[in-house]
Amino acid sequence: MVEFALKAFLTLFVLIDPIGLIPLFLALVGTRSYQEQKRIALKATTVAGLIVLLFALLGGVILRYLGISLEALKVAGGLLLFRIALDMINAQLERETDEEQAESQVRADISVFPLAIPLIAGPGTLAGVLILAGSAPSGVVGFGLVLAMAALVLFLTYWSLRAALKFSSSLGRTGINVITRVLGILLAALAVQYVADGVRVLLGLV
Repeated sequence: MVEFALKAFLTLFVLIDPIGLIPLFLALVGTRSYQEQKRIALKATTVAGLIVLLFALLGGVILRYLGISLEALKVAGGLLLFRIALDMINAQLERETDEEQAESQVRADISVFPLAIPLIAGPGTLAGVLILAGSAPSGVVGFGLVLAMAALVLFLTYWSLRAALKFSSSLGRTGINVITRVLGILLAALAVQYVADGVRVLLGLV
């Protein structure tokens, strides 16, 4: 159970990438006051947490209704995560479309869009949560563990966003890119493992 908890934490930490969010957060908050930055960070992580919780609770029901197996989701999710990992390794991570980016510039409240979704609770995060919840051991206990690790990562994300100005001045753009690339390599390996596990079951090799 401890091993699964660690796996869940690392998976969600890499997917949400609190360090990689710093330059995006700074670009969005612009010259807003520190108090407003804190409010935006809190609301963004809270809304993202609710989205993750909702998806974890209802995602399995939706998959069953559509007749999609967990193994198929693992393969699809693994391919999606691998694409995100490649972007991270190239330090070219784009979590929103051009239309979403343009819309974010004219919206007063950026905490829900684009911060909460798609920057924090993006497709990769939601797919990762669903895969972890579906493969969690010990039923309800394992499911609760996934939610607890998600809450812990979101808590760390909140504090990293709060301290974004300090972090950015210490790490710089190069430092952030280095960390993002390392996390991208780990995510790529994890994505390949998801695809391999899903394909093995779908082909009846296990």
